[in-house]
Amino acid sequence: MNWLTNVVRPKIRSFLNRRDTPENLWIKCPETGQLVFYKDVEANQFVIPSSNYHMRMSATVRLKSMFDGETWLDLAVREVATDPLKFRDEQRYIDRLRDARAKTNLNDAVKLGLGKLDGMPVVIAVQDFDFMGGSLGMAAAEAVITGLETAVDRGTPFIIFAASGGARMQEGILSLMQLPRTTVAVQKMRESCKPYIVVLTNPTTGGVTASYAMLGDVHIAEPGALIGFAGPRVIEQTIREKLPEGFQRAEYLKDHGMVDMVVHRRKLRATLSDLCRILTKAPPPRARANLPARVKA
Repeated sequence: MNWLTNVVRPKIRSFLNRRDTPENLWIKCPETGQLVFYKDVEANQFVIPSSNYHMRMSATVRLKSMFDGETWLDLAVREVATDPLKFRDEQRYIDRLRDARAKTNLNDAVKLGLGKLDGMPVVIAVQDFDFMGGSLGMAAAEAVITGLETAVDRGTPFIIFAASGGARMQEGILSLMQLPRTTVAVQKMRESCKPYIVVLTNPTTGGVTASYAMLGDVHIAEPGALIGFAGPRVIEQTIREKLPEGFQRAEYLKDHGMVDMVVHRRKLRATLSDLCRILTKAPPPRARANLPARVKA
């Protein structure tokens, strides 16, 4: 036996058998630059513990955090034309859709669920920014309309978590036509006298803000969320003036009357439950459903 057998060979073996560190083991806070252990952020509902910065949540994780027992019924959405304009830029639109579906495991940017929130039936829609920036196309709008119609038919409140960069350019005018379509569906919801509650998350901009995201009975925003039609940079270039500090952020909009309340994610579920019961004159829950401390992705 010599040093090649006793030293070199074990080191080579250990090097070859070494496991790579998972890519998502640490998360960098976009606000402070601090590295935070992923499991700690996950356990805190994807809020950075030290800075309270609200990270994005996937549609599935968001629904888990809302419904009793993390269970709900997925609502089917009517099919629409996949690529009506045969659009192509650097990549074919149909290929972009395929990549987005593989990345998010969603059919499009909006996911629907029917379930119970503290024992009360509700329909919840979640717009996932990871699916092509949460852009509003025909399929996403169809999901919003389906959710509103289901809430009307079942006589339940409708809650939507908005997150979007605006209309989907690959669908052109067909995308813009979804703004009045969703607005008509919101009007039907209003005529049913059931609550329509909008939760504005980071970011909510463009055509979504110009339609259903600003037509709710109550508007709640997560802390620090960017909310507006055009971006701050575009506005500054247009008016050639410096915008106020925090312009278009949730807290600024609340102070100026465009948002009803800014609610931390830890208190969001209880706030939505209370609002649904107050607006429907339903009795308070006997015992508020307890979610596990950690919502797994």
